[in-house]
Amino acid sequence: MAQWDRLTQLPAGLQQQLLELYDKEALPMDVRHYLAAWIENQEWQRAATDYNLAVVLLQVLLDNLDIQHSRFVQEESFLLQHNIRRYKQNFQKYLKDPCDLASTILWFLQKEKEILQSADLIKQVQLLQVEPEIMEISSQQDLERKMAGLRNELQCMEHTIVCLEEQQDEFDFKFQTHKMEAVANEAAKNAQLKNLQLLVNKLDECRKSTLSDLNKILDRAEDLIDVLVKKELVEWQRRQQKSCIGAPDDVCLDQLEKWFTCVAVCLFQVREFLSKLEELVGKVSYENDPVKAQKPALQLRADTLLNNLLKSSFVVETQPSMPQGKGPLVLRTNVQFSAKTRLLVKFPELNHSMKVNVSKERETPQIKGYRRFNVLGTKTKALNMIESQSGGMVADFRHLTLKEQKSGGSGKGVSDIPLSVTEELHIIYFDTVFELKGLSVQLQAASLPVVIISNSSQQQSAWASVLWFNMLSQDPKDIKFFANCPAATWPQFGEMLSWQFLSATKLGLNDTQLEMIAYKIFGKQLNYDNCKVGWSKFSKENGPDTFWIWYDGILVMVKTFLEDLWRDGLIMGFVSKGKENSLLKKKQRGTFLLRFSDSVIGGITFSWVEITGTGEPYVKTVQPFTKDDLKQIPFQEIIRNFQILEADNIPENPLLYLYPNTPKDQAFGKYYSEKSGDDSPYIKYIKTKLMFVSKEDTLETRPPMSSDMAQGEGLEAMNGMSGEAAEQNVNLPPLDSTMETQQSDPMLSDLVPQEDLLLYLNNPNLFPESSIFEYEPEMPDFTLQELNCLSP
Repeated sequence: MAQWDRLTQLPAGLQQQLLELYDKEALPMDVRHYLAAWIENQEWQRAATDYNLAVVLLQVLLDNLDIQHSRFVQEESFLLQHNIRRYKQNFQKYLKDPCDLASTILWFLQKEKEILQSADLIKQVQLLQVEPEIMEISSQQDLERKMAGLRNELQCMEHTIVCLEEQQDEFDFKFQTHKMEAVANEAAKNAQLKNLQLLVNKLDECRKSTLSDLNKILDRAEDLIDVLVKKELVEWQRRQQKSCIGAPDDVCLDQLEKWFTCVAVCLFQVREFLSKLEELVGKVSYENDPVKAQKPALQLRADTLLNNLLKSSFVVETQPSMPQGKGPLVLRTNVQFSAKTRLLVKFPELNHSMKVNVSKERETPQIKGYRRFNVLGTKTKALNMIESQSGGMVADFRHLTLKEQKSGGSGKGVSDIPLSVTEELHIIYFDTVFELKGLSVQLQAASLPVVIISNSSQQQSAWASVLWFNMLSQDPKDIKFFANCPAATWPQFGEMLSWQFLSATKLGLNDTQLEMIAYKIFGKQLNYDNCKVGWSKFSKENGPDTFWIWYDGILVMVKTFLEDLWRDGLIMGFVSKGKENSLLKKKQRGTFLLRFSDSVIGGITFSWVEITGTGEPYVKTVQPFTKDDLKQIPFQEIIRNFQILEADNIPENPLLYLYPNTPKDQAFGKYYSEKSGDDSPYIKYIKTKLMFVSKEDTLETRPPMSSDMAQGEGLEAMNGMSGEAAEQNVNLPPLDSTMETQQSDPMLSDLVPQEDLLLYLNNPNLFPESSIFEYEPEMPDFTLQELNCLSP
């Protein structure tokens, strides 16, 4: 089968590639089609370097075009006559360099072969029964091809309108000549009238064909608008929602802007074509003129499509946020915030001409006690291409503030469920008017719901509301969301938790860490996917110790003090005490790991394995370090300088290998201070907080050894190991003998047996304020045992 015949039988997706290939004037598709057999049988590769052969082929090509032109004259194909004549004129420019023509045709033939090879590959894959999605053309590529097809049809329509005008001018000229001439011969007069009737019939057919083609263009534009507005834009809005709470989703609008602009430009061209048809009808019209009958409906359809596209093209590119806020969408009264809007239909002639105004909700929703606010600051800006790095049409508002209205109560609402301040959602609106080429459209963009606070102490709770809404809500304007708040499935919840670490430290949670959090929340389950977390358990429960406060405390600590260690994977972090013991007891003496405290908000601790005299492993855990400690000394220096003094006053650091078996200095060495010992900038903290004495299987906190102490002078007790320990001042009851005891993990289900080895001082009466090793008391309402968990 000839190459061109194979190409014309390709599936629609690949035929679109062919249309894009011949969307160029270098080799018109008409010429390729009507001269297909001759073109494929010539030696174009040799002609590209052989001048004499190239001259011959060019001359034969021009002769073939003459033959085709004569054929179309006989068939009375007016448009094809015109096209072939124009193509021949264009090819005559190659008379100076015929080899260039040979190279051009050779390039087209090679591109055709590449398209055929793609088709063959797809068939081979189908024969191998490979999953369809592997070879499925992406939606973006499909859209690009559809856009190219639309542009190509408009180019053809532009040419058709020109031909239609020429055809009408020909008829008009002959008709006016006929009216001015006095023809006495009745037969000649009838012949002229018959010829004029043929011309007007052709003109009528051409007008009908043009209107039909315009309707097809609008069909294609409507399909594209549906994809852009109902799919691509909706998906972008959902990606933006998730990116606001830390998801690494791509929210760049450049591609959407390109697509929206392309369709808008095409629809404006259709409006111009319709205006041209109206102009032609004003010059020549006749009974049952199809333009008069069909043009109004086409005009209405084109304007409606353009209106729908434009109204969807105005978006909030950057959601409202405060400079020092916890994240976007949390705003504080009387504190400046910023937001950026963007028009996805980019017409340079509109630069600085469209004014955008900012406002709050027009109507107060029916929610009891709902507050109202006024927007202050620079509330009006012009869309421009200067404030966008990519050259988009944006209005960047940087100096906006909110002030609460002091007018009476908001009246009784139909909702009997009172919402807290941080559950109250508000929307900020941006309005503008699009005016171009006689078209005027009111546009409005709305922000995602924001939480408005009046005190910085509400920020943590407000951010929890933002997280919950954007994790679960599919309706970006649902400001009554928290009146009937849905629960989150574990996959949704775990993903959101990981995003918080990812956005703060560039490293999210791994599967093991997520599983340990699920274990802490739900207890042991075969499958966590059907387990659910309710809003009240996440953030709303009475008392300060909700899951979010605990988790956010860890997040803030890691972001502020431990980001590098976390990003290097040195902190195991989320691990239960029982799991910690089972991991460490299998390792050599001195193996340690770092985990977050279950009960001390924003605390981190480390545990290590020791060996008893009988060879049995046991685990020791230190009191959690908090921000108060980490402000004074980096955590890696704590690990580096942590020491125990044996009975003979020989200091020893029991931390030797980071789990599973990495030497401590190899893991943390690159973060150590260059100075050590007495020259260390943290020597004061080290001497007062990181020194312990071991005496007959008992560890006692002691002040650092001095030269006097080395001479045998008495040792004085110190007040605990860390600032956090001193604040808690936990006095443990004396034990009959020195031993490690077990405590249940307050974050775990009571159904799961736990191990917790805590080391007590041998004489608590001697050191009543010492709390050397970690004791984590039960935290009320923190076991999360009331969470719903469906059977897998």
